[in-house]
Amino acid sequence: MKKIFNLFDFSQKVDYKNEILAGLTVALALIPEAVAFALIAGLSPLTGLYAAFVMGLVTAILGGRPGMISGATGAVAVVIVALAISHGPEYVFATVVLAGLIQVLAGVLKLGKLIRLVPHSVIFGFVNGLAIIIFMSQLDQFKALNPVTGELEWMTGAPMFTFLGLVIIAILIIWLLPKLTKIVPATLVAILVVFGIVAAFGIDTKTVGDIASIKGGFPPFHIPMVPFNLDTLMLIFPYAAIMAGVGLIESLLTLNIIDEITETRGSGNKECVAQGTANVLSGFFSGMGGCAMLGQSLINVSSGARARLSGIVAAVSLLIFIMFGSSVIELLPMAALTGLMIMVAVGTFEWASLRTFRRMPKSDILVMVLVTVVTVILHNLALAVLIGVIISALVFAWDNAKRIRARKRIDQDGVKHYEIYGPLFFGSVQAFNDKFDVLNDPEEVIIDFSESRVVDMSGIEALNKLTERYHKQGKKLHLRHLSQDCRRLLSNADAIIDVNILEDPTYKVAVDKA
Repeated sequence: MKKIFNLFDFSQKVDYKNEILAGLTVALALIPEAVAFALIAGLSPLTGLYAAFVMGLVTAILGGRPGMISGATGAVAVVIVALAISHGPEYVFATVVLAGLIQVLAGVLKLGKLIRLVPHSVIFGFVNGLAIIIFMSQLDQFKALNPVTGELEWMTGAPMFTFLGLVIIAILIIWLLPKLTKIVPATLVAILVVFGIVAAFGIDTKTVGDIASIKGGFPPFHIPMVPFNLDTLMLIFPYAAIMAGVGLIESLLTLNIIDEITETRGSGNKECVAQGTANVLSGFFSGMGGCAMLGQSLINVSSGARARLSGIVAAVSLLIFIMFGSSVIELLPMAALTGLMIMVAVGTFEWASLRTFRRMPKSDILVMVLVTVVTVILHNLALAVLIGVIISALVFAWDNAKRIRARKRIDQDGVKHYEIYGPLFFGSVQAFNDKFDVLNDPEEVIIDFSESRVVDMSGIEALNKLTERYHKQGKKLHLRHLSQDCRRLLSNADAIIDVNILEDPTYKVAVDKA
């Protein structure tokens, strides 16, 4: 039994008060988000709520980051909306199951470590873009349905001032209460105080029930009703692959951010398996699927939660609200939850990134701003991160391409030496070739790679071409300190190149055993 507890990290020290209160707060914050994302995806509100329950419970138990919250997300909703509209919810459920299997496979293959390739500037852009999205999504709460046109319009007059006043009260409580006491989460107090004010004074304002009913039963289990054939697979696989990628990127980035806040380290590969398992079960239990939620995770950790219990409490509480407490929860003022999410947006934004603008390289600033803009405009976090990583990689390649140098000298025997500095790869091949004066060089030339490294096939091919140029001129070329793997790949080595084996070091590739 102890081994099982250690496997799920339940053996860690738990502050039960903080965990339970944080879980209740997160459950309340999950409701409007799950409903809104389900509607965005063209699905019923319960589809989002069921996904939030299943995703939250499974990842809380099996996930690689205690304290992180998962549920139905906007990033996933954007991916599946076209499929939901064109083919209906059953195909969405099948897609969610397939996406989960892909995520489990990614975890088994230990691909979670690839998140290390995401530069800090991309993470800043991702976080800032997500904060702006969270804030902008709350602006819709200041709109009401026009009974004549049937469209959402900005509130005016007393309804607007009432709603705005309640939002300000919630924000002030969340901001000021932690300065006075941290016995109870300020977010939960803000929700309860605003709820109490509305109930005591009979204030007429927008509530959760005005968005959609959350009443339902236990998530029903059923196998997606789709034809099990190749045509179905070809239809849903592109959606599933994108959903799996979006979910893992958002989850692993959220994991890294929570790691920094809590000064602990989660397991990316374990989180991949947990996210995949949760999505598979979500698809079988009528859920739209999802991934980690940065906003709710920040609410959780800022409320003092550090263990798995808070996530379990949040998921179970959400299910209880759906099954038994919907009539009460639907009376919650949206102003309280809007104020809460606005403060989450403020806390999510990396204000430090603005202060370091003058000290950051221009390329990093460009990447950060671009990722933020793509995230905000397209609401596609995976695409934004991918663009940021590609641009960062190209900038890195360009910078390294400019760093290749050659120190030239002729010794007392008339032999010319080229001492190469910097990596030889596809980006630096042109600069490398420009260093040599084949026609005017003496009969014997030595190229020393003790301060360089041939990185890829482009570099190896450049050496092949260079040996051919010297060979055509009837000149002898020596390559010193060239790694063994490079010598094996040089197609002309035996016939043309004299490699100084005695001085050649043995390069070993570092292996990540973790």
